[in-house]
Amino acid sequence: VQLQASGGGLVQAGTFLSLSCVVSGGNVNRNGMGWFRQAPGKERDLVAAIGRNDRNTYYAESVKGRFTATRDNDKRTLILQMNSLKPEDTAVYYCAVGPQMILTAPLSLNASDYKYWGQGTQVTVSS
Repeated sequence: VQLQASGGGLVQAGTFLSLSCVVSGGNVNRNGMGWFRQAPGKERDLVAAIGRNDRNTYYAESVKGRFTATRDNDKRTLILQMNSLKPEDTAVYYCAVGPQMILTAPLSLNASDYKYWGQGTQVTVSS
């Protein structure tokens, strides 16, 4: 399974970006997925997790209400819509594939649960 993330860039605070992650080489429709980010000198943190459909999601407190994760299983694509961006959102953003799960299962919140990772896309928010 390969993941290709894109959509990062340099933007001003208060604006928006949409990240995309395309999955190839395998069917992950039964897997949870997630977006993580890593700022310089910091650990890789979970930003958003999504189950097999958009009705099962989790967001870190720091992005709740501003970020929205969705997935299109037909297109094998994971999207992270990021609104009202802040300088503290600056980081490399990674998409990842988690374990297989039933529809209502709890989402995996630990990076160690995610087996496949994209290469990362840089998001820089200027003040």
